[in-house]
Amino acid sequence: MSAVAKLALAVAAVAMVGPLLFKGASHSWASEPWHRADRSSAGLAPDPQSTPEAVVQVYAAPTYGWRGIFAVHAWIAVKDANAARYDRWDVMGWGGGRVVRQNYDGPDHRWFGREPTVLADIRGDRAVALIPQIRAAVAAYPWPETYRTFPGPNSNTFVAFVSRRVPDLGLDLPPTAIGKDFRPLSDPIGRAPSGGGLQVSLLGLAGLIVAPTEGIEVNLLGLGIGLDIAQPALRLPGIGRVGASGGADRPRQ
Repeated sequence: MSAVAKLALAVAAVAMVGPLLFKGASHSWASEPWHRADRSSAGLAPDPQSTPEAVVQVYAAPTYGWRGIFAVHAWIAVKDANAARYDRWDVMGWGGGRVVRQNYDGPDHRWFGREPTVLADIRGDRAVALIPQIRAAVAAYPWPETYRTFPGPNSNTFVAFVSRRVPDLGLDLPPTAIGKDFRPLSDPIGRAPSGGGLQVSLLGLAGLIVAPTEGIEVNLLGLGIGLDIAQPALRLPGIGRVGASGGADRPRQ
């Protein structure tokens, strides 16, 4: 192997592993037992009693325990116009049977002690138009009884599937949404998780995204690293999207 190739591999390794080491150093290793962890509302979803307009929100929160260093769990919540409650959909790998769960928890509840982040927040007439499309995409999810933490299909695979079916969500799943890049070997090429651009991926283990929303992102063994060109930012393993406009993953409205 040439010196240039060795240098390139070394740089790639540092770019992939460095952010994880940084995140691990600042990670809180003390966790409540899962059955006692906080699952209360984070106060991010509008109160249905005082918000008659339709609402669509997509959330992500660090996964429970040590996996929260590099991965998040994503879910979708919607409220029809004048509805008294939200519908929320997650994919979860415990409990047997169907892995797509409806209303497992409140729309913005903490994920076993981890604070959620709003990835998309759409309201009013736009939400009214999107909600039927989201419900149809949830019903069409092709792995309703299959769950694999890595490389997928998992909770992030589910949200990415819905996003591809409903591109007007404009959803930008962060690199920490491990499983978003899962594609079966029979379908390695298609739209990026945002619903636009192009993605090539082998089971979510190796691939490339070139899309207006995600920019350019390389995936290796589930870890994504890239560059958002339209809204300049780095996309880093373990950290997510970091841009000049202020920090990590921002909601789409």
